[in-house]
Amino acid sequence: MVAREGYVITGIALAVGAGLSAGIVLFVSVSWGILCLVAAACVVAGVLLFFRDPARTPPPASDRLVLAPADGRVVVVEHAVSEPLYLGGMAQKVSIFLSLFDVHVNRIPVDGVVEHVKYIPGEYLVAWNPKASEKNERSEIGVRHPSGARVLFRQIAGSVARRIVYHVAREDQVEAGQRFGIIKFGSRMDVFVPQDVALKVSVGDRVRAGETILGRFPTPGREP
Repeated sequence: MVAREGYVITGIALAVGAGLSAGIVLFVSVSWGILCLVAAACVVAGVLLFFRDPARTPPPASDRLVLAPADGRVVVVEHAVSEPLYLGGMAQKVSIFLSLFDVHVNRIPVDGVVEHVKYIPGEYLVAWNPKASEKNERSEIGVRHPSGARVLFRQIAGSVARRIVYHVAREDQVEAGQRFGIIKFGSRMDVFVPQDVALKVSVGDRVRAGETILGRFPTPGREP
């Protein structure tokens, strides 16, 4: 499956490649036209690879879980950071770096209602730079879990990624594992959760959007 955000780019790549190949065949030579066609096919294959959108199945009881919102490698796990924008206090933070070769379709990490959506223009530092979370172009999406807990996640553009896309709005009812957007060409995702969430990942772990468990909410009636 290919993400819908890739349809236009794929179509443009096909049209340009076919047009150039036909022109070279007519005005240069057949052999050079074939080489151009092969090169165009490789470009289209690369675009399709980047915009691939594989099916994902959330784990059982995902209503009590925080799932990875992006594919990639965990580069930050912090258990005490200030998050005044939506959580309104101290939180835990998990950051995921997406390389050019990872799936870039993003998924909702928790069940709940969208309460906060904001787009922030900014710079394009490399995605693994610690300051990228504060200075780069990004979106912020806050979801209120049915337990009342708040979860904030950010799509962050990198030095190559220059386009953030999301398809959620305030008051939307969402589910963990649901597709919500994409960051094009290498990027980063930050997730902020309450301090009573038991995190299940460490720096260096590979995660898959909509399937890997980042953390677990405390069981009602039990101490965290």
